[in-house]
Amino acid sequence: MRIPKKNVAFCLSLFSPEFPAPFSSRILRFSTGFPAKIRPIHTAGFNQSNSHYSKDVGAGTILGDKASQSHLMANSNGVEGLHVWSSPEGGCKIDIGKQIFCNRSLNMKNILAVGFDMDYTLAQYKPETFESLAYEGTIKKLVYDLGYPQELLEWTFDPKYMVRGLVLDKKRGNILKMDRHKYVKVAYHGFRELSKEDKVGTYGNTLIRDSFDEPDYALIDTLFSLAEAYLFAQLVDYKDNNPGKVPKGADYSHMYKDVRAAVDLCHRDGTLKQMVAKDPKRYINEDTSIVPMFKMLRDSGRSTFLVTNSLWDYTNIVMNFLCASRTLDGSLSCNFDWLQYFDVVITGSAKPGFFHEENRANIFEVEPESGMLLNTDNGTPMPQMGSTSPEVLLNALNKSCRVFQGGNVAHLHKLLSIESSSQFLLLLGWRTMLVVPELEREVKLLWELRDMRKQLRLLRNERDLVEDQIHHLKWSLKFESFRDDQKQKMTSALGELESQRDQARLAHQQAQRECHQKVEELPFSIRLIFHKIWGQLMKTGYQNSRFAHQVERFACLYTSQVSNLSLYSPDKYYRPSEDFMPHEFHILPL
Repeated sequence: MRIPKKNVAFCLSLFSPEFPAPFSSRILRFSTGFPAKIRPIHTAGFNQSNSHYSKDVGAGTILGDKASQSHLMANSNGVEGLHVWSSPEGGCKIDIGKQIFCNRSLNMKNILAVGFDMDYTLAQYKPETFESLAYEGTIKKLVYDLGYPQELLEWTFDPKYMVRGLVLDKKRGNILKMDRHKYVKVAYHGFRELSKEDKVGTYGNTLIRDSFDEPDYALIDTLFSLAEAYLFAQLVDYKDNNPGKVPKGADYSHMYKDVRAAVDLCHRDGTLKQMVAKDPKRYINEDTSIVPMFKMLRDSGRSTFLVTNSLWDYTNIVMNFLCASRTLDGSLSCNFDWLQYFDVVITGSAKPGFFHEENRANIFEVEPESGMLLNTDNGTPMPQMGSTSPEVLLNALNKSCRVFQGGNVAHLHKLLSIESSSQFLLLLGWRTMLVVPELEREVKLLWELRDMRKQLRLLRNERDLVEDQIHHLKWSLKFESFRDDQKQKMTSALGELESQRDQARLAHQQAQRECHQKVEELPFSIRLIFHKIWGQLMKTGYQNSRFAHQVERFACLYTSQVSNLSLYSPDKYYRPSEDFMPHEFHILPL
């Protein structure tokens, strides 16, 4: 083991919103002091026990690392020139889409162990193939197992329609995007946009605002949830247009329940797992920086571990693909070479329960070659009864990386030579890094549009100033006495100001349109656009979105892909940018 037998200063866990809560809500709670709400739900792993937390989170800071603008845009036309930090060509300026952003200060010198999740963190699944596969499987379960019409088999999935951070109103059949204060800014009933009046009437006039939590709402915070959200919207439209064709008594809420049940059935029968295992390249993005990142972390003296809900057989296939163990003819060679990059691997972890020390789940050691489970005494090998040979047990003990199934976080601490206690959150101070794949595209577009966005701020300020003058003149005309000639001048001035206000409003609206149209003029390599329906992932109008709210609360660091860690020194001190209150923001130069 690389970790000395003493209390560790910090552990760093890397995760995606597919499986965030096991690390984020339990580990970050000690630093924020705010309780996280826990909501079990099926996730994108491949066994029945998979689940994750839903999060009700608070505001943090903004982009970090205190890099200059020139640093942010270095190498912005591509990632061809990016090299692992430890290589002779490394240590260069980093493309903005590959940067790591900081919410809370984190000194990597204090990080002695780095932990990874596999699904949607190390393994980034392709939505156009993997999510489509899940969608098609769910449709078949709805038709053949839950009695929905066969015409659903003709439906198709648009992997680009939904985004994360949305909320499904199960009872009303609505899909909502809201800001960090839980004000609904965009609302659709199925695929039909709600009018402003309907939106305000439903969600804007309550004295006690909805919490937008289960059981009446479903949070779409994972990439895997996008397919079920899209299918739910399709079913809402289908029910509205064909009320007699859906199963009897199936209201919107019942249809959502059926979708969830169909998703669970897809996972229980192993269809998804089998298809991915047959052709990983079709369903998982390749990332040649993952192995150099592992090597650099190991060479820096840090311990590394993997905790995944997937079982050993599937984990081995995926990790072999990611670590590119290939034969001379280029075909994938399935072996155990990737284990050299880890001290401990725990499969079948059944998160989030794994991270509760009171969880009494047994932990078994996995013999990699046979997949045999060996009984242990809280991680310590025990003499095996029956047909298990001493040689198998001896081989398992001689491996530099030990593989386990089940257990809980206390077992992990013991395996990493970390003493655990009821105060382990405070003693260990686990830190988190969030993987947000959408970030790379969005941040590049924000950079290209930076001058236009600055102009939008100026136009908005101009409009506010004119409106203030209008309000003052109207007040004076209403409550003060003036001669007729003075009233006439003031009325004339009021008309001019109102004309200026209208012009400022039109100029602002036009600039907003041009901001989106300008994308067509950008170089093809960065010709991106915010989502035409839901807009920016991290924004709703001028406010941070609910999804951004979560990122601020739960992630010390966040970035577009896990291997971006390889572009920075393993001893880097990540520092957040300065927070700004509204009273500070407007006195700073643009």
